[in-house]
Parts: sequence; structure tokens; C-alpha cells
Amino acid sequence: MTAVATEKKEGKKIEVKRAENQMPKWILPSVKIAIIAIDALLAFACFALAFTLREGKPILSKTAWSWSKAFLPYAGVVIFAIPARITTLAYQRVYRFQGAFSYVAEAIKIFKATAIGSLLLIAFTFLFRGGFAFREFSYSRGVFLLDFVLALVAFTTFHLTIRYVQTLFRKRGINLIPTLVVGVGKDAKNTIREIIENPELGYKIVGIVSVNQDEKKDRIIGIPVIGNLEDLPKFIRELEIQEVIITDDRISTERLFEVMMQIGRKQRVEFRFAPSLFNLMPQKTSIEQIGVLPMVRLFCEPLSETERFVKRSFDILVSALAVLITLPIWLIAAILIKLDSRGSVFFKQERVGMDGRIFLCYKFRTMQADADESIHREVYKKNIAGLIAEANAGDHKKPVFGKVKDDPRVTRVGKYLRRFSIDELPQFLNVLKGEMSIVGPRPPIPYEVEEYKPWHRRRLDVKPGITGLWQVSGRNRLPFEEMVKLDLYYIENWSLWLDLKIILLTIPAILRGDGAR
Repeated sequence: MTAVATEKKEGKKIEVKRAENQMPKWILPSVKIAIIAIDALLAFACFALAFTLREGKPILSKTAWSWSKAFLPYAGVVIFAIPARITTLAYQRVYRFQGAFSYVAEAIKIFKATAIGSLLLIAFTFLFRGGFAFREFSYSRGVFLLDFVLALVAFTTFHLTIRYVQTLFRKRGINLIPTLVVGVGKDAKNTIREIIENPELGYKIVGIVSVNQDEKKDRIIGIPVIGNLEDLPKFIRELEIQEVIITDDRISTERLFEVMMQIGRKQRVEFRFAPSLFNLMPQKTSIEQIGVLPMVRLFCEPLSETERFVKRSFDILVSALAVLITLPIWLIAAILIKLDSRGSVFFKQERVGMDGRIFLCYKFRTMQADADESIHREVYKKNIAGLIAEANAGDHKKPVFGKVKDDPRVTRVGKYLRRFSIDELPQFLNVLKGEMSIVGPRPPIPYEVEEYKPWHRRRLDVKPGITGLWQVSGRNRLPFEEMVKLDLYYIENWSLWLDLKIILLTIPAILRGDGAR
């Protein structure tokens, strides 16, 4: 059943129906899987054809179901070519089928992916050397050159054809992103007109939200004005909005941040600025284009695409290894928790991630079931407010901030799990899900963020981490303001080496039992 949002305006009742999805939700993921499968076949076919054209020999044996003798040294290379091609295409966001695109930009992305993939193939070949049996084999450079040309032609033709088919579907109202426009002025009209006249851009404007309540307009180019900015979170949830385009320069970044905090963790919403608002751009932005209108996508990570790729790859690798290595500890901790007190093994709590997005943070349960969180809330309010004496749960020699003194909620087993940070092991699952990073600022609880000053919120510019500079520089011995300064230093000076250094410093901190402080 289609959800309906209602809003009373000057005695009138405006009904706005949720943008209807004209295809089942499983269709797009299935199409992506099919496209990736075809890309895998293309990667194999291009390399096999390149070998045949260059060497003039078959890739399969005529006498048995196996590789031919001539192709055998290349067998490992062609197997590597499949994940290499798919990974580079995915990194260039070729498999992203939502929102606006251009054929030129798409072709450039495919060229980059193909070129990087070919370089990876060459590097792999000279490192792998076909295995021990072919260490003296001389590989033909012509095969790799032909493979690059064939792959470039094949992938470009295939993916541009897909984009053309996609525009045909969009003109029929399929594969459109439900969108809200904030503002009722000239820029709003230009944006709405451009999107309505060009459905192939991939957007469906569901309604318009005014910044102030006193703005008296019912419709703009046939699109209803459904409410004001205060109601934006409600409309995003009820109408399943995926993009919000801001065209009014009267909205501050602080007010926008508050709106994002209210949206909740289940909504994946992109925010964009219209052209005339460039002077209001926050630091984390990227410029894209919707039709003829340049748009600024807000809240991008302050790292470049290459840095994001390196950090994310590092996170996945380290997290996967950490889960495998610590699995026995997980089992022992689970058994001890169940024997010690009633309740579930895991504790799930809402935390604030990058750009104020809410997510569920996983931990081993170290408190009594249904423990009252108001005690911690009051303590942290004092910590953020800078009331050092009242927020200190330790003493002058060994201060402890952000903790409840002699916390009665903590179980017997929980004390030991906290002391050696074993309770935080499940957060590796958050890292694998992309909600956290190995290294980053500590993930705050929503009621903590409510007390933040504007400059404190800069620590939400990146994904929160399991460990960070705050962990290796004193952890709970640091007042809140000092912790934020460390987080900002980390954000501004990120490097893979800095992450490695922090991880190496974290290990002795855990062994010392700093988590108990």
C-alpha cells in the first residue's frame, strides 16, 4: 500500500503520495549481478582473444579438457584478470545506476578502470611469473596491449549500451530517485524545471519543502509545497526520499546537521546544494552535474577517492584477519557472559557515524540487562561542558573522564572485558559493514552529540574508529575538548602510516589494561 503524507496549510489539506516504484526491489540488485557476470565473461574473452590473435594458438587443448600447452603460463593471469577488471570497474562506480550520468563521464570512468586493470595484470604477471614452473618464461607484451584495446572497446560498448537502455526506462518513470527540493525561489524553479523536462536524469520530485512557515505557496510548476524545514525528517521517512536538493541560502549548515541527526540510521539520503549556494559550501563537498545544473554533493569524506580506497581496503583486510584470529576469544567471552548474568551476549546501541548518520554499534554486553543509561548521560554532559572536577571519575593523579565512578551497572565479567577492550571486538563487524573504520574518532552516542558545539561536530567528518589518537594518547584520562582536538588533528593529517602507527601503539595500551581507566 502506498504511504501518504499529509500537511495542513492555511486550512487546506495537501496529500502527497510516495513515489511509486514501478519494479520490485529485487530487480536492480539482480540486474547488477547479471552485469557483473557479463563483465567477468568479457574480461576472460578479451584476454583469450588477445592471446589467440597475438600467438595464433588456441587456449584450450585439442586432446583434453584443459588449457593448451602454449596458454598454460597465461592461465593464472586470465583468472586474475576477472576480479581485477570487476574491482576496478566497481571502484570507478560504473555499477552505480542511480542518479544523473553523462556518456562522456561514463566513458572516462571505463577508460580509467580498464587502464588500471591492465596495469594490475602486468604487475601480477611479473610478480607471479606463471608460478614456479614458468619462472623463466618470457611473456608477450603484445598480448597485454591487445587485451587492453579489446577490453576498452568491449566494456565501453557494453556499459554505454546499458546506460542507453537505462534512459529508455527512466523516460517511462522507472529507476527514478524520490527527491525533495528545499526552497521555493528562483533556483528551486530552475532545478524543478530541469528535472521534470529531463526524466532521463533519474530523479522524481515528490514535493517541495519551504524554509520558513510563513512562505505562502501551494505549488511550483505543478509540484506541491508539502511543509517546512522542521518537517523534513518526517517527509524523508514517510515518502522514502533518497535525495534532497537545497536551493535556499537561508538554511545554515548547523540547521542542516540537526535535520540529518533526526533522520535516523535506516535512511540513506544524499544532500545537494543548488548552483547559487556555492558560497555556503562546507569543506566536505564534491561537484557533480544534474542536466545543465552543477550540483554540490554534501558530506563527502575529507579524503580523496584514492585515500578512501586505500583506507577501506586496509579496514576490510585488518578486520577480516582480526575476526579470524580472535574467534576463540569471542567464544570464551560469549560463554562467560551467559554464565555471569542474564541477557544477550551482544549489546547493540545507537551511535552517531560520519555526517551524523545513526548506526547500531556492536559490543559484548558488559552491563546488567536493561541498565539505565541516564547515569552516563549526566556524566557526559558535564564532560562536554568542561566541568572537569565534576566529570572526573578518578582523582587528580589518575583522572578518568566520560566514565561513571564505581558504575553499579557493570557485571563481574564485564569489568575484565572492558579492562582489556575485549568488549569492543564485535565492532570489527561494524567495520566490515562500512559503518566504522579501524582507526578514527570515538563513535559518540546521540545524546552526546546533542550537547556538541558547532566545532565539535567536525569530528564526525570521517567514520568513527575502534581505536584512535584518543586511545593511544590517554583515552579516558583526556577531557572531552582535548579528545576532540586529537580527532581533528587525525582528520587533517591522515595517512596510512599514521593508521599503522596508531594500531601498533594500541596493542600495548590494551595489554596494559588501559580500557579499565
